[in-house]
Amino acid sequence: MRHDVSKYDDMFFQADQMIKDNQITQAVKTLEEIIEENPEYGRAYNHLGWIYETKYRSYEDAEECYKKALQYAPEYTPVYLNYAYLLSNQSRFSELEPLLDKALRVPGAYKPSIYNEYGIMYELMEKFDLAVEYYKKAIFSSTDNANIKTYQDSIERANQKKRMLEPPYHGGRAGE
Repeated sequence: MRHDVSKYDDMFFQADQMIKDNQITQAVKTLEEIIEENPEYGRAYNHLGWIYETKYRSYEDAEECYKKALQYAPEYTPVYLNYAYLLSNQSRFSELEPLLDKALRVPGAYKPSIYNEYGIMYELMEKFDLAVEYYKKAIFSSTDNANIKTYQDSIERANQKKRMLEPPYHGGRAGE
């Protein structure tokens, strides 16, 4: 069945504006209407997932929506970072890494943010050298000074944590 895509695009953009205006209940109704009429409209699942995750704290529902968004709109780049945040916040790193790998291959994906998510993941796993490596990749792929400053701060934080895990240096030789 051929759907009138422009109708659903219009509804989607209305829902997007409702979210920006904090009209969450109305946005949910509009997104659910889109999905009911056109179950393969992937971008609606992403926005609904974001609402479930950030507004309702319904993580299972959010994940289900993100998975459907990836299924029906794999070219829609926001879903990768939204789903990545969910997985990262739940320390589900074995699922997060392949998602980030996939995100890097999507045309138009914002690489600095993806590299930053790798950095965060490795930092939380206490793999500080890898975290720093990915924060540097985020820097080199970014042209936004504010983001670059954030990534530099992240490098310093990861290095500080790494130093905290190193045994203290006492100077001299043992037994002296």
